[in-house]
Amino acid sequence: MTATGPPATEPIGLQLTRTSKVVSRAFDAALSEAGGTLPMWLVLMSLKRQEHTAQRQIAEAVGIEGPTLTHHLNRMEADGYVTRTRDPQNRRVHRVELTERGEQAFHRLLTVVIAFDQRLRAGFTDEELATLAALLSKLRANVATPDETLEVAP
Repeated sequence: MTATGPPATEPIGLQLTRTSKVVSRAFDAALSEAGGTLPMWLVLMSLKRQEHTAQRQIAEAVGIEGPTLTHHLNRMEADGYVTRTRDPQNRRVHRVELTERGEQAFHRLLTVVIAFDQRLRAGFTDEELATLAALLSKLRANVATPDETLEVAP
């Protein structure tokens, strides 16, 4: 790459960004066809794993701000997927739980997620997939901040 003209090859960051956008749009479309969204899927998955029940913990696990999560939870609660209650030990903490309808939504979206993952893996060998995972991990590590380095380790 020279400083006076365009790069001889497309920068890897641009390739990765373009690929990420195409994959994200396709994933969003697949979830949408099944009546879901990415934030909804992430919340359902977090609740299903029972790793997080406090609203603040869910926001951190999903990687969104508290007010944004509140917006999604309001919609999910109105649709009957979750219930929210105040923690009796600490009234400022909201506990979130899946309803039966939320369980059904989780399983419906899980089917979509598995099918989409199979679609992404099509044409790759197990060795190529392992190499891809290692390369993506290395790319993350190359740009991670010290705080993110803990999250990058495979």
